[in-house]
Amino acid sequence: MENKNVDVLIIGSGVSGLYSALNLSDDLDILVVSKGKIDCTNTYLAQGGISVARNEEDIPDFIEDTLKAGQYKNDLDAVKVLTSESIENVKELVSLGMKLDLDEEGNWDYTKEGAHCINRIVHTNDHTGEDVEKTLIKNVLSKENIAVSEDTFFVDIIEDNNKCIGAVLIKDGKQINVFAKYVILACGGIGGLYKNSTSQRILKGDGLATALRHNIELKDINYIQIHPTAFYDETEDERRFLISESVRGEGGILKNVNGERFVNELLPRDVVSAAVFEQMEKTNTPYVFLDISFLDSDYIKNRFSLIYQNCLAKGTDITKEPVKVSPAQHYFMGGIKVDTNSKTSLDRLFAVGETSCTGIHGANRLASNSLLEGLVFSHRAAKIINNSINDIELLTKPVDKVNKTVDEIAAKNKKLVVAAIKQQGGRIDD
Repeated sequence: MENKNVDVLIIGSGVSGLYSALNLSDDLDILVVSKGKIDCTNTYLAQGGISVARNEEDIPDFIEDTLKAGQYKNDLDAVKVLTSESIENVKELVSLGMKLDLDEEGNWDYTKEGAHCINRIVHTNDHTGEDVEKTLIKNVLSKENIAVSEDTFFVDIIEDNNKCIGAVLIKDGKQINVFAKYVILACGGIGGLYKNSTSQRILKGDGLATALRHNIELKDINYIQIHPTAFYDETEDERRFLISESVRGEGGILKNVNGERFVNELLPRDVVSAAVFEQMEKTNTPYVFLDISFLDSDYIKNRFSLIYQNCLAKGTDITKEPVKVSPAQHYFMGGIKVDTNSKTSLDRLFAVGETSCTGIHGANRLASNSLLEGLVFSHRAAKIINNSINDIELLTKPVDKVNKTVDEIAAKNKKLVVAAIKQQGGRIDD
């Protein structure tokens, strides 16, 4: 075993983990841990963009769109924070080197997605998440006070007298006990538990399992979002390729196998997914069609370059024909309960991103609010830590040797998380 001391330990390297690190003071010793490679995150996969209020006058409508999509089961205070701090955080992301698409006048090029009343999604074509991840990674790697440990398995937090004082990690078969003044869980959602999901396969609810073991409060773990348009491939046995909602935002039409349009494509995701399932059942076909081929082919290739290339590799030219799609698990609205500063119910432990539940999404996440949530609430967590860490004493304690393999721990975590979600009425197709 090895013992290591840091100021802040961050478990996860997506938008929320890396943005947390970058907003912490430069004089803090920070360790970022990634279960796989640093870019093996759902952030990297995000296509559509980032929701952002157009201006101060747009905030009330942005709030209402978020509430409506979430079936009014959202936490209103958290939604107000998300929307009111959206502009400043997107501007900060741009200051870090993120190059958003611009219109002919040089302003942010806003697009529209489902359940938004106006165009308020900023983007970089259809690979926004990839560009966010690359921008944040470049900045993190340039910081002398931030270390990154890839291919490192998060076993559990270390708790002492109702405080989180660190975490147990395994890297290359070696146990590393990291003691920290603060720990931030940014370890993603639960998509890897599903056979049919758009998420990275390594994301299996590690944060949720930790919370369950330590009686840390959870919230809304039965709220699991199904995305209506993942590429249908009957031979696919891995992660489903997402066909971004921005395709429908730019005019894409959903049709059943008889060529009949059957839904308003810009309704909330849960409504559109239900309509797709209904058509699949009616026509006894495991997919429907999403058609954007009537748009200019050069526009499609430029605006949806990632989707065009991936579909072409799978045998479908979206400039000439509709693409087969069907619903897939996409996002976890529930998670570890946090306040508007990302604090959990355990002292010195924060949770951000998809592993947390701020309550902003309610029962159904509004399109492109995920990257924004990762920015806003990780920024708030970092601010709290910066203002309080000098008053925190680093604590240590003896830690037992881990006597289980990584695979055994993962299997136990899965069993724990699946049972908890099912108990609350959530569905898992494991």
